[in-house]
Amino acid sequence: MSAKDRETEEAHLSNNTNAPGQVESTGEPDLNIPSTGVPKEKGRNWGWMLSGIICVNILMLGCALVSASAENNVKIGSAELQIFIVILLLLTSIWMVYYIIYTAKKEDAVDYKDGHAGPVWLRGGLVLFGLLSIVMDIFKIASYAGYLHCDSAVKVAFPVVQLVFVLVQTYFLWTHAKACAQLQRNITRCGLMLTLSTNLVVWMTAVTEESLHQTTVPEDPSNITKLSGRTMYINRAGYGDDACKCSHTSCSIFKEAYYYLYPFNIEYSLFASAMAYIMWKNVGRVTEEHDHHIKFQLKDVFVGPVAGVMLVASGLATFVVYEMEMIRGDSDDDQKDRAVMMHFVMNIVIVTLMSLSTVIGCAIYKVDHREHVLEKNPTRSLDVGLLVGASLGQFIISYFTIVAMAATGAKGYLNRLNLAWAILMVIQLGLQNYFIIEGLHREPFHEVDLVTVVANPYVLQPDKELSIYEGSDMDTKASPVLTAHVAEHRPRLLWKRRILKEVCVFLLLGNVILWIMPAFGARPQFDHDTETEFYKFNMWAAIVNVGLPFGIFYRMHSVASLFEVFLTS
Repeated sequence: MSAKDRETEEAHLSNNTNAPGQVESTGEPDLNIPSTGVPKEKGRNWGWMLSGIICVNILMLGCALVSASAENNVKIGSAELQIFIVILLLLTSIWMVYYIIYTAKKEDAVDYKDGHAGPVWLRGGLVLFGLLSIVMDIFKIASYAGYLHCDSAVKVAFPVVQLVFVLVQTYFLWTHAKACAQLQRNITRCGLMLTLSTNLVVWMTAVTEESLHQTTVPEDPSNITKLSGRTMYINRAGYGDDACKCSHTSCSIFKEAYYYLYPFNIEYSLFASAMAYIMWKNVGRVTEEHDHHIKFQLKDVFVGPVAGVMLVASGLATFVVYEMEMIRGDSDDDQKDRAVMMHFVMNIVIVTLMSLSTVIGCAIYKVDHREHVLEKNPTRSLDVGLLVGASLGQFIISYFTIVAMAATGAKGYLNRLNLAWAILMVIQLGLQNYFIIEGLHREPFHEVDLVTVVANPYVLQPDKELSIYEGSDMDTKASPVLTAHVAEHRPRLLWKRRILKEVCVFLLLGNVILWIMPAFGARPQFDHDTETEFYKFNMWAAIVNVGLPFGIFYRMHSVASLFEVFLTS
């Protein structure tokens, strides 16, 4: 038997150790349960349709109000939008409290759980972002309270209600993320769609306010682009005219504080939306909660974490210098150009190293004989859909940049660096999507326990007598031949697993720094004015403000997906 055949045989042996846990249905047999694991139920179609109609209508109305409140010429302000969101938050919180109490009283309300839904690292991230969102709401309350004498009280009520909503929803998703509800299915579907649409409206509102912090149409036509709108907008965001003055001296401190917490609130809303969607898909689903006993450990992994930490540290250092140079009002154009150049070079280095490591990981998949997961699961489908869909935001910005640079001839070192960065970003996104999707669809590696490989004392060898088994302990000893066979292949599996883990950790940390820079204010798309002059400010601002939030979410979602690929490698 060749070495490749032996490796393939061991891979199949490893995968088969988990075969009994892959049974989809459980409990008593039900002739109405199809192969997909979703039982047929009367009224299921209209329940799904009603919940979908609720979601679409809330999203459309929310989108219209958010767009209107962002336009200064429209007579709909932020107070009207916040009243609408407060109503949604209260209704959603009331339903979640009802669901928690109802399922606690009914023993058979949740008989089945989806083992793939709501992994602990995803729920842990939700709790972390939820805590930071609560801190942001506290800062907002303290800041808005200084304007009660001259502005609407809704602006104080909104963060109070949102704080309560975050607390209730975090507990709800932490305890029920895996649930496959079997009772009151239609009500549960409508409630989950209400939860999903509420989180998306909150996300749209936060993204719009964050975008206005970063980009403001300049009043001076000669000044095509400027980043000073970030500071200017913070001082007057949501408070009507400039005549409204804060009644205490700490307003500016609280404004600066909650401004830097916006990215965490944005990610929290998206995490909650994804988990609510999975719960909606699992309503009425009959499945078994699989426990794969996958442990997190960095054993034998060194190069990836060290290189990734160095990459994050370098990226943070250049990002801080770049931001300080952009915010300074006394910097000349040459200093700002050097800061933008440094930011471009750092991003080019990051995406180049990530692309090379992804190529190595994809090459390992070619010699990896693990089976592909055949079981259909809504969690895995959503992961892939979000990964591909969210990457479109960064793809759009990169392709618009490539067109602008090519049309203008890419004159000057900044334009050439910008063009190189856009091209490398497209390559990196494509490679990383393939690597993550392929990793998510592979069966986990399983260790073959040598204790379980035992000899059969009832199989006699020709030159041995039956008397040798009398009084012996051969039934508890591992066969030397089989032990040597398994041990022979264990180093071969180890090097593949180690390389995959190194690649996953490095890519994870690379995505972390690519999330930090745009999430906390880096806007080279406006600091470098070629695209603004080519597409004009309004069009380019719309492209960036729509595509960049999806790109930021893509990086965070990639971190979660890479962590899962790391655990199964």
